[in-house]
Amino acid sequence: MNTAIGQSVNRVDGRAKVTGPGRYSTEITLGNIAYAVFIGADVPSGRISLISTSEAEQAKGVLAILTHHNLGRIAAQPPLIPSLLGMAAPGETFFPMQDEVVHYAGQPIAIVIAETLECAQYAATLVHVSYEETPSITTLEQGEDNSYEPERIFGGLIPGRQGRGDIEADLARATVRLDETYHFAANHHNPIEPLATTAVWDGDLLTLYDSTMGITATQLTVAALLGISPSKVRVITHFVGGGFGSKAMVWPHVTLTALAARHVGRPVKLLVNREQMFTSCGHREEQQQRIMLGANDDGKLTALRHHKLSLTSPFDNWAEPSLNMSERLYACQSYEGIYRLVQGNTMTPTFTRGPGESTGIFALECTLDELAYKLGIDPLELRIRNHADVDPATGNPWSSKGLKECYQRGSELFGWQGRNPAPRSQRDGNWLIGTGMATAVYPVALFMPTQSARARMYADGSAVIQAGTQDFGTGMATVMTQVAAEGLGIPLERVRFEYGDTDLPNTSSAVGSSGAGMVSAVVHNAVIALRDQIIARAIADEKSPLYNADPNSVVVSGGRMMLRDRPDSGETYGELLLRHRLQNTEALGSWTPPPLNTPYGLATFGAQFAEVAVDADLGLVRVRRLVGVFAPGRVLNPKTARSQLMGGMLWGLGQALLEGTYMDNQRGRWANASLGEYLVTVNADVPDVEVDLIEVHDEIVNPLGVKGCGEIGQVGSAAAIANAVFHATGRRVHELPIRIEHLL
Repeated sequence: MNTAIGQSVNRVDGRAKVTGPGRYSTEITLGNIAYAVFIGADVPSGRISLISTSEAEQAKGVLAILTHHNLGRIAAQPPLIPSLLGMAAPGETFFPMQDEVVHYAGQPIAIVIAETLECAQYAATLVHVSYEETPSITTLEQGEDNSYEPERIFGGLIPGRQGRGDIEADLARATVRLDETYHFAANHHNPIEPLATTAVWDGDLLTLYDSTMGITATQLTVAALLGISPSKVRVITHFVGGGFGSKAMVWPHVTLTALAARHVGRPVKLLVNREQMFTSCGHREEQQQRIMLGANDDGKLTALRHHKLSLTSPFDNWAEPSLNMSERLYACQSYEGIYRLVQGNTMTPTFTRGPGESTGIFALECTLDELAYKLGIDPLELRIRNHADVDPATGNPWSSKGLKECYQRGSELFGWQGRNPAPRSQRDGNWLIGTGMATAVYPVALFMPTQSARARMYADGSAVIQAGTQDFGTGMATVMTQVAAEGLGIPLERVRFEYGDTDLPNTSSAVGSSGAGMVSAVVHNAVIALRDQIIARAIADEKSPLYNADPNSVVVSGGRMMLRDRPDSGETYGELLLRHRLQNTEALGSWTPPPLNTPYGLATFGAQFAEVAVDADLGLVRVRRLVGVFAPGRVLNPKTARSQLMGGMLWGLGQALLEGTYMDNQRGRWANASLGEYLVTVNADVPDVEVDLIEVHDEIVNPLGVKGCGEIGQVGSAAAIANAVFHATGRRVHELPIRIEHLL
């Protein structure tokens, strides 16, 4: 029996990353390369009345300066399409530098190209711009009176209104009602590697070295914007220094780099600096959520109303799908979810880790915690009473669940039973100690088209697997090596996984926690097709010990094909191939996800527990313990899975206590666009973290039953911490991040 899957294998690319040979897009070095920087608008709304480049053009090393006067027009602007659909996926339906209009601060208005990065940066300071500024809307408060209900959001994938049952009647009949409003500051991505693109033209062929979460999406988007065939565009991405959603969609800088390279006739590298990251790749929008709960005295939910108001751009109806899983998490006979938007002077928001669920579930789980205290029911018990045995939105069974097992295991690991539920009941010196919990849930994405991969077996017993995916730190190359070794029945060290190039068989962007399930499915199908092809050749070969055998009776282990009940009767892959004078043989594999109307509820579940200490005098919050238990289907590699889940839990800590981007209303710009002022979780903030996994069997989501765990680790973490803060202090905070002033 092969056991490569499920082993805690070290990363196959780990040595390259820690010793230096692993090259990120920022580090690509080519001969005769030039460097580009872009200049962002200083105002949030208006027109460019004058842009003077003459002084900058005279600076040493400057090759060209592009503005809306000389950039040229793009061929077409594709519609806003989420990148997991496998199509062109621009981050917004606006493309800059096409005219003089400014829609948001930081919008690219000029590009300086020079011999060195330093020359380009200096020359950019010599470009002088004058504006005719017009009134702007940059916060929810400014535009709330002009909010509207969109027909659909999220690139058209999700309706603006969802519901079931008679919400008004069920709220009226409820014996207990809660009505709470939550406000969320905007959040920004800060991967260790900012955006970076290098563009190289060879005649009419374009090669892009891009830091992206979807090489195919980059290829298709740039081709559409430039009006050329995708066959003329090659995208290479070997290593990505984090993405978290910032690199899921394709932002204008990629195409601008290609245009700059074509303009100067040489390779061009464009680097987005840290401050520009706050205005170049979307963000989690500022938002407000209102929840109304109706319940019986026993805590059973009867009605749930969940409304959301968020700030979007002037061009796109984008909102995080925060109401998607609140409709489906708990058994409840009536539900109403409505999105409302405010168009403001901002770029289009985008995916940010745990998009939708990390905010929507926060609001739901904090309100449910409040309901538990109001009724005098243990918060964990209340959730169990409202457990949804089937998908409440459709009545369909779950493809798999495991949530009750997560509750039980998490409670045991954390020591939840026997806790004193009274707020402010436990102290450690001057520290108030509190504990809290929350449910975690994240949808299983099945929007992507058919995926492809290639598997090739060599006569020496080694195999190469190819798929046009990318690894942005999740361990994709490692787990796909395990999937291939398992399917082919060969040792791990005999497998090489090649990826990061659109010349390889294409897969969709690995976003929405879909990467492991999507790519493992197609790699599995490719290696099984290859294995079966070789076995069929052996069965048809009179010289093979397996001649005329039943193919279902043949197994492979250690690279040797043999009969299941007669392991002494068989031969290796290599022996068969060499006898047929083949140095290698290959097979293509494909996988098409189940249709969207598959009659099953599709989601990953988990349970989060937190212990906090709050300084009674200063309001300082310190997280002491986090415990998370998750059921992500079949676990390909427990080590990389736990790493992702722990990272998500710690991001939830940042969401709860640290991360928030705030608008300077006077200037219409982000006031804290730097890592000095935008606070993220660092090692000193990290408490004891325990992650455990519950494996559940799932035959619906994909051939291996893999659901993914990239984002569910964040969902529920912030809510567990906020609920623990209430238990410690007796104060319920309805705003994120929780700040000292909320607790004083």
